Amino acid sequence: MRSGGQTTVIQRILERRAEKPPEIQEDTSATIAVMLRVVPPPRALLVFENEAILHQLEDLITSDVLELEVIPDEFDAVRAFTEEFSPVIITDNLELIRKVRARQTNRAPYILYVAEIDEGLEREVGLIAGADDCIGRRSPERELHARIAAARRIAELESVLRVALVENRKLSTTDDLTRVASRRFFTKHFPREVERAARYGRALSLILCDIDHFKNVNDTLGHAGGDAVLRQFGRRLQDELRRGVDWVARIGGEEFAIVLPETNYEQALDVARKLRNAVATHSFDVHNRRVDITASFGMCGLESVPLDVRRIPQNLVKIADAALYRSKNTGRNRVTATSFPTEANGKKPRANATVGSDSMSASHSNMAKE
Repeated sequence: MRSGGQTTVIQRILERRAEKPPEIQEDTSATIAVMLRVVPPPRALLVFENEAILHQLEDLITSDVLELEVIPDEFDAVRAFTEEFSPVIITDNLELIRKVRARQTNRAPYILYVAEIDEGLEREVGLIAGADDCIGRRSPERELHARIAAARRIAELESVLRVALVENRKLSTTDDLTRVASRRFFTKHFPREVERAARYGRALSLILCDIDHFKNVNDTLGHAGGDAVLRQFGRRLQDELRRGVDWVARIGGEEFAIVLPETNYEQALDVARKLRNAVATHSFDVHNRRVDITASFGMCGLESVPLDVRRIPQNLVKIADAALYRSKNTGRNRVTATSFPTEANGKKPRANATVGSDSMSASHSNMAKE
């Protein structure tokens, strides 16, 4: 009866999802992809009676896969799980699995049971106890890697979907007009992108852009025409970016932010130039009229996000915004790029502005012909 009820609910969800426009599904998928990128490795309890398997797994599982906490026995493991939820439990202890499953909690962990003997009966016992997956202790290391990776993916997806459901009750993650990420999504998830880059010492860049003379667009074409330009502008930005990695957010009326994970200064400058060119060289279609639009860009890039520099997200936005302001005040339809100054690497900031034509040089900046 219960199984049939669940099947009916799932069928209804799938039917409702099928009724939604494809672009909304794609926007949701892109949002989930961003959230999956920035979520830290899931916490995992490692509880083993067999010390040989325990040491094997400790050597096998790196910190970028799971954040391990080794617990000596089932009593301490249940207490640790009660005090702080762990999305993943890897164990050879059937009694621990039963005790965890018997607890009434809002969230259920993913449990991987490592059986002493890789036989059907042993796996069946583990599944009946409440494990989500089972593997024999003498299984090939490659298979063990795959099972652990699956546990991580499921735990991350559960975490992200739970957060998305909670946040969707409070705010919209997608801008209704342009179908890119919303300002509030940017405010919440850009700092997480920075944290992720800092955790692994990777590059990160931010581009801010603003449609030039947008008031004139509204005055000439009406607000409906302005909305058409904004929709096409958002799509045009997304078309030039890596799907599922880079992302765009509308953070003001005609102002957008482009987040480029694992992208250093030089790479981001190339992206900003492509974006400027994609906007300026192809007309926009508004009410069967061809309208020429340009945009100004400000960029800030970090070669490697340091762990010990405070307020990096705010400062990245501040520096990119200052670069955008300079682009708009020196002629528009251009890119001004600045590297992030950090005391850790002793590098001074550098700036580089690119226009469709003309070139000039200035102190610590370089106007280059595109």
